[in-house]
Amino acid sequence: MFEPVKIGFGEFMAGYYNSLTATTPHLQEFVARGFGKSVAWAPTRMIDSAEDMLSSWQRNDTDQAPTQPTDLPVIIVAMAKDYMPTGRDYTRQVVTSDWMIMPGDVKERAFGIRAIAGDIRVQLAFFAADEPTAKSLAAQFCLYIDDIHNRNFWSKHTFAGVESSWPVQIESPDTPISNAQSQSKNITILICDLTLKAEIPLFDAPKTGDVNDGKGVPGTDDPAGYPLVKIVYFDDKSLIKTKIVE
Repeated sequence: MFEPVKIGFGEFMAGYYNSLTATTPHLQEFVARGFGKSVAWAPTRMIDSAEDMLSSWQRNDTDQAPTQPTDLPVIIVAMAKDYMPTGRDYTRQVVTSDWMIMPGDVKERAFGIRAIAGDIRVQLAFFAADEPTAKSLAAQFCLYIDDIHNRNFWSKHTFAGVESSWPVQIESPDTPISNAQSQSKNITILICDLTLKAEIPLFDAPKTGDVNDGKGVPGTDDPAGYPLVKIVYFDDKSLIKTKIVE
């Protein structure tokens, strides 16, 4: 359920990449190289050792060709394994499942929905062969997120064949860039830490054997919805009763 946030942040980084101005010769090559060969996700963890992440990038065969020395600059992004619920002073989680019919569902099924509000830590490492290029990449990233329109993006979640967009916001655009020590004298590494405030949906549908609306198959990617109440009436004792219309 967190993978859509990762994909959404990748699209966010593509917007940053497309906004870059080449202020150095190395940046000129970087912006011409293409996003897929310039920005990458770290395989499994936050950047404990930035140079380990660079080594992993060097082993990544992006051209399906014999291994060559890596092109610099490069940006490597990592997402933390830990998780923290977003503070209640920021937003609220939807803890009790409620019914909804998703816009775009041609079958108009009723599903249950809750929502998680969580903090997700993300780290960016800017690698360059010279200090001016690394600083330019970092400074232009800070400029990018200083635009109020770039402080949030959407993660796209799919349930029952219907896609819905959910907001993810960068906690603060005031992000200091720190220097990471390197054993190599000809590499500059700058690190940026971000916290993403993500709203993540949890959908539920009738399980196999449960009463349902018959508009799908429980337990599949095309599930049935919950039966809807379509008639409300009063009996002779003025008690409200409901009837489910099949």
